[in-house]
Amino acid sequence: MVWRFVIFAVVIGAIFFGVRNIWRSWTRQFRADDQRTRQRDLAERKRPDVIDLKRDGDGVYRPPDKRDER
Repeated sequence: MVWRFVIFAVVIGAIFFGVRNIWRSWTRQFRADDQRTRQRDLAERKRPDVIDLKRDGDGVYRPPDKRDER
């Protein structure tokens, strides 16, 4: 009876720590991907050929200088 409990506890512990390790690895990878994407986006914004679009009252994105023209 005791051996059955010990084996059960070891199996549950192995599953728990395995899932925990996978979760941490994925979370770390997702954070790294998000950080790379953010750095790429910030670098793109600094380029002179990028236009900053603003949302107008009707929900359409327009360049700031074209907002008053309709």
